[in-house]
Amino acid sequence: MAITILDGAMGTELDRRSMDTGLPLWSANALLAAPDVVKQIHLDYLRAGAHVITANTFRTNLRTLAQAGLAGRSRELTLLAVDLARQAVAEFRAAHPATHPLIAGSMAPVEDCYSPWLVPNDAELEAEHGELARHLADAGCDLLLIETMNTAREAAVAARAAAATGLPVWISFTLNPRNDLLGGDSLRDAVQAVLRVKPAALLVNCIPVAQTFEAVLALRHAVGSAPVRLGAYANAGHVEEAGWSMTHGVTPEAYAQAAMSWLAAGASIVGGCCGTTPAHIAQLTSTTCSELLKP
Repeated sequence: MAITILDGAMGTELDRRSMDTGLPLWSANALLAAPDVVKQIHLDYLRAGAHVITANTFRTNLRTLAQAGLAGRSRELTLLAVDLARQAVAEFRAAHPATHPLIAGSMAPVEDCYSPWLVPNDAELEAEHGELARHLADAGCDLLLIETMNTAREAAVAARAAAATGLPVWISFTLNPRNDLLGGDSLRDAVQAVLRVKPAALLVNCIPVAQTFEAVLALRHAVGSAPVRLGAYANAGHVEEAGWSMTHGVTPEAYAQAAMSWLAAGASIVGGCCGTTPAHIAQLTSTTCSELLKP
């Protein structure tokens, strides 16, 4: 089984490096204030073994930038985010010419990941996801990663917008403790809603490590016999009033061991979400390689 290593968190990693991640821009603040740090984080994940790095476009959508008083700068900042990823890949390949890392363009919910009741109407979703997907394609992404989707309706609209670019599409859902979408839709219904665009991969993300094995099993059951890869990237810490915390968080070693169970459950794409660091991805790379080499 070919295993693809996805990178780890961008937003919480920026926070860990003392960068401003205040809302509404969150990780996109660094595109304005510290683009060199964004590039360095990409490089650190590549050096840790990531096969795919995710451009810092989680919050370069039209709605978020308008809320921040930056209306009209979505294309500019999206292209900048992808260019930083491209620079990191070029620098990495200069030292490792046999590698071929890919760049995923991130497409997040247009509102808040944890507030599915804020999802706007389909016309607004079509316009906003369509614009971001086109910008990401124009910037030169290798694939589009629709991530942290909390409703089947928005996931389906985003999937259609992404598929219209002609790029490979990965779609990832965030789930409640019952392994339904955070908005209440069943995972099966969400999967059926997006299979129509023939995604290259379906994943789960932004859920606790302890939940992820069962979530991958639920995803595999929902997919059935459809020819699509499965994946997972979980959180390594938890949210507190002051923001993301790694107090009692999952260590790189424990994270990598847990990920082995996700592979056993049917995943072939594994990476990290909030709280994970280059150390988590390096350990994940090392552990997966060791497992594959076992007789």
